[in-house]
Formats: sequence, C-alpha cells, structure tokens
Amino acid sequence: MMLRRLLILSPLLFVALPAFAQQGIPLLTVTANDNGTESYSLTIQILLLMTALTLLPAALITMTSFTRVLVVFAILRQALGTAQTPSNQILLGLALFTTLFIMTPVFETAYANGVEPYISEQLGFNDAANQALIPFREFMLNQVREADLAMFVEMSGDTNISSVEQVPLKVLLPAFVVSELKTAFQIGFLIFIPFLIIDLVVASVLMSMGMMMLSPILISLPFKIMLFVLIDGWSLIVSTLVAGFYI
Repeated sequence: MMLRRLLILSPLLFVALPAFAQQGIPLLTVTANDNGTESYSLTIQILLLMTALTLLPAALITMTSFTRVLVVFAILRQALGTAQTPSNQILLGLALFTTLFIMTPVFETAYANGVEPYISEQLGFNDAANQALIPFREFMLNQVREADLAMFVEMSGDTNISSVEQVPLKVLLPAFVVSELKTAFQIGFLIFIPFLIIDLVVASVLMSMGMMMLSPILISLPFKIMLFVLIDGWSLIVSTLVAGFYI
C-alpha cells in the first residue's frame, strides 16, 4: 500500500520540482531599516536559533558558574577518597541544578530584557540578542579576575579597549573560564587540607604500630566520611559556592 502511494505521488513530485526551481525558496532575506541597521528573515532567524541550541552546552560551561561548581565537587570526591561515589551522573546533576539556582537572576533578567520583547515584537532579532547577552556579560565581569582579563586583552592585540564594557565576548569568555578554574582549585585546596591531615595521622599511627602492609586509605576513609557527615559537608560546600557568586 505504501509503495503504491509513492508510485502515485512520484510523478506529481517531478512535476512540482521545476515550479519550485523557477520560483525559488527565500532562504535569506535581509531588509534595511530606516536607522541603518539590518533585519533578517524568519528563515535565517530560525537557523540561527537552532545553531544557538547546538552551542547551548558550551555556553552552559563557559558563561555560567557550572565550571567552578563541577570542579569543586570533583576535587571533593577525590579528597574523600570514595572513588566513584557519588557517581559522575550524580555530581553532574547536582552541579547542573546548583548552577540553575545561582544563575536564576541572570536568566530572568535576560528573558525580561531580550526574549520577552522579541516575542512581543517590540525588539528585532539583533537587538533582542544583544539585550539578552548583557546580564551574562555583567555576571562574567563581576567574577573574572582583572589579571586574567588583562592577559587576554593584551594577547588579543586590540588597542581600542579602554574599559571593561568594551571587552569583546571572544576575550571575556576565555578569561572568565581561566578565572573560574583558578578559583575552583583554590577552593579545592582548602577542602583537601582536613582530609589530608586525617590521612597523615592514620598513616603515622599505622607505621608506629608496625602495620605497614595495611593501606592507610582504607582505614582513614571511614573517619573522613564521619567528619564530612558531622559537619554537614554537602550543605556547607553548596552554600559556600552559592554565596561566593553574590558576596
């Protein structure tokens, strides 16, 4: 039955193709506005939107707090010595929803300034995209280190940058990621210290007792877990990370 329908429709398709070829499909239409700007057709806007969706994971990693949160959780698991517990899926989920909690004010501002006016046809596509990007720029500028930003500005060779507001996104993004990695490793170092002390104490006690064949990690693991539970470690780590972005 399906083959019969295809055989019936195939002549119609060959008849319709020349008509489409003569008429043409407007994939891209650029219209000049009165103020000198240009607006794109709906087709190209959809194409740009789909392209942006494919870049969404990269934007999540580079433009939000996700990098710092995930690196701190990974270092915490390494300091505890619990191997794959919690699993990577749990750490990713916790880091993702912690990031959503931290970035909610930024998302709301971007939606109110860019997406909502575009939906109500108050702003064009380009203006809406620029307005939606402003809250993310402000967030990254508040967290980036001046030394890292100055290093990337110098490497870019752009001499026209006289203020942080003029820093292009291609310079701000790598500076922000490097700054977040540095901050995450500093936090991880502070997390590692108490667990390292427990490892050293347990190793010293085992050596003094002549139990050199017994792994110190196996003995210190319950003590590290007990310490982490007694101080309510997960709540302490998450609350410290959240507070670090809005101090």
